[in-house]
Amino acid sequence: MPVLSEVIAALDALWPPERAESWDAVGTVCGDPDAEVRRVLFAVDPVQEIADEAVRIGADLLVTHHPLYLRGTTTVAAGTFKGRVVHTLIKNDIALHVAHTNADTADPGVSDALAGALDLRVLRPLVPDATDAHGRRGLGRICELPHPMTLAEFGPYAAARLPATAQGVRIAGDPDRTIRTVAVSGGSGDSLFDDVRAAGVDAFLTADLRHHPASEATQKSPLALLDAAHWATEWPWCEQAAAQLDEISDRHGWNLRTHVSRTVTDPWTAHAASDARTTPTNTSGAPR
Repeated sequence: MPVLSEVIAALDALWPPERAESWDAVGTVCGDPDAEVRRVLFAVDPVQEIADEAVRIGADLLVTHHPLYLRGTTTVAAGTFKGRVVHTLIKNDIALHVAHTNADTADPGVSDALAGALDLRVLRPLVPDATDAHGRRGLGRICELPHPMTLAEFGPYAAARLPATAQGVRIAGDPDRTIRTVAVSGGSGDSLFDDVRAAGVDAFLTADLRHHPASEATQKSPLALLDAAHWATEWPWCEQAAAQLDEISDRHGWNLRTHVSRTVTDPWTAHAASDARTTPTNTSGAPR
């Protein structure tokens, strides 16, 4: 059996911590470097439900995409929800390791997993990493669809292939527009509109699109937008990451057992559709 420090070294080789953004908080949050690791759980969010799941399955290591402490803290008291997570993990000898923006830009990275879930062919990074001579690392991916679709077809296609959430997939654009190329970015992506427009793709699929950036994007070009739940766009990375660790385990004869949490930790739990009867109208009765 490997010890934690050996497994962490393997994970750091996949997602080097020095490639994380300067504001990020990646790496090992808790865990004994000399403790043996037999079972590993992958998840998006280090929330209490996931910590409890790690205890339930007997995991020795929990690997999450999102950091537990993205900003500084002065306490890990169990009276706080983050402190309770730490207490749960330490009491049960479970280590916590985070790969966030260093996993976003990796090769393969979060957006490769998202593209794979949608059966898209990856062409290149959306925002290439200037330090990668091979041109494979970077933020987001530019992809081709398996065959051209209208936007009206591509929206349900994407929704059916991503994990189910209350939000589903919101769509903006001409439903009859033909979609052949799409930029994808797991997680929040509305800071990338300039790069997406420069790429000349037909559509952009990401998460957390805000009103003003999305509204401006639809006014500037015919670019179609697909806004999925943040959690849903990043969950496919968990399966990809587990498969990567499986390959390392087989190569070293570690016999690790890897698990991917299927607990939905998206914070939105229900969706109530709007009623067209409440749409504001002007004095002529036409929709405003």
